[in-house]
Amino acid sequence: MATKKTKIDIDALLNPSNTDFRMVQIMDEEGKIVNPDLMPELSDEELVQFMTDMVWSRILHERSTALNRQGRLGFYAPTAGQEASQLGSIAAIEKEDVLLPGYRDVPQLIKHGLPLTKAFLWSRGHAGGNEYPEDLKALPPQIIIGAQYVQTAGVALGLKKRGNKNVAITYTGDGGTSQGDFYEGINFAGSYQAPAIFVIQNNGWAISTPRHVQTAAPTLAQKAVAAGIPGIQVDGMDILAVYAVTKKAREYALAGNGPVLIETICYRFGPHTLSGDDPTRYRDDAELEGWQAKDPLIRMRKHLTEKGLWTEEKENEVIEAAKEEIKEAVQEADKAPKQKVSSFLKNMFEEPSFTTAEQIEIFEAKENK
Repeated sequence: MATKKTKIDIDALLNPSNTDFRMVQIMDEEGKIVNPDLMPELSDEELVQFMTDMVWSRILHERSTALNRQGRLGFYAPTAGQEASQLGSIAAIEKEDVLLPGYRDVPQLIKHGLPLTKAFLWSRGHAGGNEYPEDLKALPPQIIIGAQYVQTAGVALGLKKRGNKNVAITYTGDGGTSQGDFYEGINFAGSYQAPAIFVIQNNGWAISTPRHVQTAAPTLAQKAVAAGIPGIQVDGMDILAVYAVTKKAREYALAGNGPVLIETICYRFGPHTLSGDDPTRYRDDAELEGWQAKDPLIRMRKHLTEKGLWTEEKENEVIEAAKEEIKEAVQEADKAPKQKVSSFLKNMFEEPSFTTAEQIEIFEAKENK
């Protein structure tokens, strides 16, 4: 890769007129540091936490898949393969920054402060899954493709007008960049120099539409040029690079320069969602195997093992702890009150209309039998 031979200055990339969209990489597939000048200042404990978080996320993915197949979860969008992209970026964000996730971004939401039980309730379609702790600066996952980009522009502008020293961060996939909301969001934020970080998780597929059919643009990062904001492409399987670029983008935005668009090159190992998608119908095994060799957990495991910071025993401890945490969260979610039609109607308006009040009465009578 060009990133292994050519020094890249991230500060130089943070320029609205930049046309250099080479992929930023710090750690290669063998866990070797290939761009030491870009290596962020991280303690051994922080490096271990990165790996711990990615293992936790992989286990959450595996258990969520199993729960879905058992009929105990509901909607689920697989995250395997995107751990470095998701957790590297959210690690660079502060607690008071505002997160506007898409439906595949539940791991970031949990790491930002959402109780795991709430995440399971959301996946089950339970209203309790949208009742957030008061100190959690986040919105529930957006289902409408790209809509979170427009929302993020507004939230970021609000932060700026209030004088808050924080950013708003959001995510979409490669398919989301074809939505009108995508351009409207980055254009609005750029026009008002709102402190936003827009992440494109380019995982290769928008359901069954491959990246090369999605757009003729050579990179998705360069779509930032039309909005007059910086666009950076980063190795989304390299958690160190994702963290470093996101941290720099946050500093840039907080300095009053406006938003940044980050494209992370990653891969979706599983289906688009577990709601009927079958990736074996539109992609071949060779492609999947090639990307599995770039697994973010494999390269970070190699890197930490070489440094004497990670062992098989340590990983097994993390796995068992994650399984126990998930088990307890599911048990807690199971205790949530069953939802009623009358409750849905009561939640529609603060003061129900005559018609709604009539419907509430009808359904309460049925439910109380």
